[in-house]
Amino acid sequence: MSLTHLLVPTYVQMFNCLSAWLAKAQGSGADADALLTARLAPDMYPLSTQIRFACVQAQEAVYRLKGEDFPASLGALIDEGRNGAEHPGSIEDAQARIAQTVALLEALGPDALDAASGTMIAHTLPNGIILDLTADQYARDWSLSQFYFHLMTAYAILRANGVELGKADYIPHIFPYVRPGTMPTA
Repeated sequence: MSLTHLLVPTYVQMFNCLSAWLAKAQGSGADADALLTARLAPDMYPLSTQIRFACVQAQEAVYRLKGEDFPASLGALIDEGRNGAEHPGSIEDAQARIAQTVALLEALGPDALDAASGTMIAHTLPNGIILDLTADQYARDWSLSQFYFHLMTAYAILRANGVELGKADYIPHIFPYVRPGTMPTA
């Protein structure tokens, strides 16, 4: 499977889930914007940051794997994420960030990320650690795992704050694969 065919559909379907979770939070009767400051633990980033950093992971992967410099907008998104506790924004802002990221992903060509496969990527972390990874290792071991960390933390924050989410909200993209006649009725 190519990097493009692995990453783009994965990111898009899970961003669609995240967007639906936020819509469900808005429809729950709770102050959805207040949820953006909620955290799982005092030393963790709030929901607003988890959403932004999920977007960062997908966008960084696109630019790294295309061998392009990060645009200023990505740096701004990283800064927004780091300051999410002080400036959480609104659910509409979060939905806009998700939509921008999905638009970037959907605009990619069918093999846009594949040229990097096998090439080396030096990924510098904020603390100065440098990871030397092939593009395949970067996609599998860093980008996807970091993306899912932020995505699942967002899910857990919403659940912990009373938003009624379940497994069906996490995997609605799997329902087309259900064999006819095997879906439970109750």
